[in-house]
Amino acid sequence: MGLAASELIAGFVSPSLSTMTALGGAVIDAVPPGVKDWAVALFGTADKLALLAGMALVIAAFAAVSGVLELRRRFAGAAVFAVFGLVGVAAVLTRAQVTVTAVALPVIAAGIGGMLLQSLIWRLAAWQGAESQQGARPKQGADPLRQAAERRSFLQLLGGSAAAVFVAGAVATAWRGGAAGVSELRTALRLPPPRSPAAAIPPGADTGLAGVDPLVTPNPDFYRIDTALSVPVLDPREWRLKVTGLVERAVELDFDALLAKPMTERYVTIACVSNEVGGDLIGNARWLGWPVRELLAMAGPLPDADMVLSRSSDGWTASTPLEVLTDTRDALLAVGMNGEPLPLEHGFPVRMIVPGLYGYVSATKWLTELKVTRFADDVAYWTPRGWSERGPIKISSRIDVPRDGRSARPGMIVFGGVAWAQHTGIAKVELRVDRGGWQQARLAPGISVDTWYQWQLGLDLQQGQHEIQVRATDLRGTVQTEDRRSVAPDGATGFHTIRVDVNP
Repeated sequence: MGLAASELIAGFVSPSLSTMTALGGAVIDAVPPGVKDWAVALFGTADKLALLAGMALVIAAFAAVSGVLELRRRFAGAAVFAVFGLVGVAAVLTRAQVTVTAVALPVIAAGIGGMLLQSLIWRLAAWQGAESQQGARPKQGADPLRQAAERRSFLQLLGGSAAAVFVAGAVATAWRGGAAGVSELRTALRLPPPRSPAAAIPPGADTGLAGVDPLVTPNPDFYRIDTALSVPVLDPREWRLKVTGLVERAVELDFDALLAKPMTERYVTIACVSNEVGGDLIGNARWLGWPVRELLAMAGPLPDADMVLSRSSDGWTASTPLEVLTDTRDALLAVGMNGEPLPLEHGFPVRMIVPGLYGYVSATKWLTELKVTRFADDVAYWTPRGWSERGPIKISSRIDVPRDGRSARPGMIVFGGVAWAQHTGIAKVELRVDRGGWQQARLAPGISVDTWYQWQLGLDLQQGQHEIQVRATDLRGTVQTEDRRSVAPDGATGFHTIRVDVNP
C-alpha cells in the first residue's frame, strides 16, 4: 500500500522517477552482465515485466516478514519499513533524474506502510482478544461476539488495503504513462516533411511469404531493450540537447530548432547486441531526423577526439566512434518513426539512429547530451560490464518459416526469412540440408544497404527429420561465419539452424 501510494504521488510530482523505478534501476545496474543476458534470452522484451514481478514478490515477502515481526515484538516490523525507506532513498540518489521530491517518495512509502502495519496489528490483536492497550497479548476466554466484530474489522481493513493497492497501482500506471500531458503533446505534434525523403521500396522487396517478419516493422511490434524500468517522460517544450567536451564551441539545441532543420528520412534496420542467432531483437523502420554530422559540424570536434558519449535523460550512455557520426552514413537525431512522432518507449522526443552499429553503442533514446571525447578518457554504460567499446553489427541471417520443430508433408517446402549486413548490404543467401551442399535462395531486392533483405527458397524434402541451415554473404564478399559465439562481448555469430520433421 505504501508503494502504491508513492507511485501514485510520483505520477503528479516525479513522473520520470519513483521508488519502484529507482529500486529496479539500481538492480539492473548491479546485476552481472551474465544475469542480464540470461534475462533477455529467457524473457525477451518482457524482461522488465519479469523484473517488476520479481520485485513485487520480494517486497511482498518483506511485508509479510514485517507483519510477523511486529506481531511478536512491537516496532520490530516498523524497523523493516524504516530500512526499506532508507534503501529506497539510496536507490533514488543513484539515479540521474534525482530530485528532492523523488527522494521523499521512499520515505512516504515507508511511512504509509508503517502506519498501516500498526493499524492492522492493533486490529489483529483486538481480534485475538488482547487487552485494550496496544501491543498486549491475547487473553483466554475472550468474548466471541467481540472477537467476531474485531475479526470483521481486521479483514475489512486488510481487504480494503488490498483493493486500494490494485486501484492505486492501476491509476498510477495509467497516469505515469501519459504524465505531464506528454502523450497528448506527442499526438498533436506535426512532423515536418523531409528535405531528403526515403527511397521508395523496390517492387518485390517484400516476398509476401506468410510467417516472415514484415519488411517494415510496425511501431507496436518493434523490439524494446533498454535499462529504463519506467519510460522517461520528457516534455518536448523543455527538451534540450547539449554538445559538450572536445569541441571548438558548445552547442545547445531545443526541439523547435531541431524541427526547423532540413530533415532526412531513411529506412534503417537496428539490432540489439543481445540478439541470439535466429533471434527477433531486430527491426526495420522508416526514421525521420537531422543528420548527427550536421550538429557535430556546428560544434567543431577537436582533432584528438575519437568518440561521442551520448547520454539519455535517465543517465544511460553509449560510446559511438566519432568517424561513424561524421561520415556519409545516415546517422540521425531521429524525431519520427514510420511516419509518426517517436513512441514514448522508443525515445520521444529525440533518439539516435546509427546504421551499422548495435544499439548499445549507438541507439540512445531520450537523448539529452552528446559529449565529444576519447575512448581513452570515457567509458559508456556497458563497457565496464564486459562489453566491447565498439559494436559493429555482424552479418547474419535467419529462417522465419517454417519454425523450428514443425512438421510437414513430403515434397516441396518453402523456406523464407531475412538477412542483414547493415551499411554493407547482402549479396546472396544460401541454405543447406543435413550439412550437404549449399543452395542459393531467391534474394528479394533490399531497400538499401542499411536494411535487412527478405529471401525464400523451395526445397524438396522427403520423409525423415532434416536439419536446415542458412548463411549470408555481403556485398563485399564476406561470408557469414559458422563459428558459434554467444552475444557477449560484441554480438552472436553462427548459422541459424532449424529441424523439420517430414511425415506422410
